[in-house]
Amino acid sequence: MPAYTRHQKKIIERYYDLRDEIMLAKLQEIVTELYLAETDAKRDQLWKRADKAMKALKVPDAIVKHILTQSKPEVLAKNLSQWLKDGRKSPQ
Repeated sequence: MPAYTRHQKKIIERYYDLRDEIMLAKLQEIVTELYLAETDAKRDQLWKRADKAMKALKVPDAIVKHILTQSKPEVLAKNLSQWLKDGRKSPQ
């Protein structure tokens, strides 16, 4: 295990403290990119990223499956806005 400086340890710790907020922000970016995506390949790539981000947020599998099955940015955006509105760190 590499020895980290105190500064590096603080950065790593802060990242994990803010991980949920970071994932929510990534999902917001993905929603925007999904609306703008012009090819199916790009949309598929974005849905895979959305899947990973939702799993990192520990979104229940049933909700993830529903969102991915629909494959509509509106569905992801609606859920995301609810998660942000609820003010929860994680949409569990």
